[in-house]
Amino acid sequence: MTIEMPNEERVAVVDPSNRFACAAPRWRMRRDNLIHRACYILVFNSRGDLFVHQRTDIKDVYPGFHDLAAGGVVLAGESYDAAAQRELAEELGITDRPLTALFDFFREDAHCRVWGRVYRCVYDGPMRLQPEEIVSGRFMAPDAVERDLPLERITPDSLEAFRIYLERGGQSVPGGFLRRT
Repeated sequence: MTIEMPNEERVAVVDPSNRFACAAPRWRMRRDNLIHRACYILVFNSRGDLFVHQRTDIKDVYPGFHDLAAGGVVLAGESYDAAAQRELAEELGITDRPLTALFDFFREDAHCRVWGRVYRCVYDGPMRLQPEEIVSGRFMAPDAVERDLPLERITPDSLEAFRIYLERGGQSVPGGFLRRT
């Protein structure tokens, strides 16, 4: 069995309509800002608190930022669902949990162009944080995300996924939705 380094992983590159175009190594996808797929898993506990984690300083995009979702790129030949299960297990050590697929969205900025699929998961058990990707994490009430975290230090794609989740009737935040930047 060959183990690929994260930078050499073959990522599913897609066209603007989210149709598979080719496979490319992660480094090329980042360098050329190619449109790719990613999964975002919003992990809530049974009280409705959202799991928020801080990314390591060695992440290839948004190092050290807070992240509102577990997840990552969809590899070539992998479905969104398989990627979500894989990423949840890798990053948080959560396995065999039902995930609810919610919606797809497109987001682009100077660092990233991505078609994301957002999932929801409820989990109250222990977590095993992946040290290569996550410094620390905690559950937060959704309104505390806006109040206690600097929005400019939250990964923009996970923030967008969470805002869309709220706008589509997800767990409400007292006083309204997260403010737009």
